[in-house]
Amino acid sequence: MVERTLYEKYGGFSKISKIVISFYDTLLDNDEVGPFFDHVDMTKMVDHQTKFVASLLGGPASYTDKQLRQLHSHLEITNAHFDELETVLQGALQKHNVAQDDIAVVLAEFGKRRPLIVR
Repeated sequence: MVERTLYEKYGGFSKISKIVISFYDTLLDNDEVGPFFDHVDMTKMVDHQTKFVASLLGGPASYTDKQLRQLHSHLEITNAHFDELETVLQGALQKHNVAQDDIAVVLAEFGKRRPLIVR
């Protein structure tokens, strides 16, 4: 029997999109991280982030290390900012009933990207 990806387990792109919208609902009100998105087209951002989170769950979308580094190179993202993003992502996953073991997998995959995003 073929094992399902977390992407498939949790309902694919439409479910991941709901998680990402929840993520940004919290993040945009965050005093530390919210200002990074002050002049960002949030419709495009949610689409890109949904693809990114989908890839963390084993879905079809992916970003190369080079793309992630380039997309964040102009931002002064610190380890503290990344930690906050991780906390908010964890909360969004919990809110949408993702199992704790699966959250740990997603956060581990997210954490692997830290060196590409933090300056």
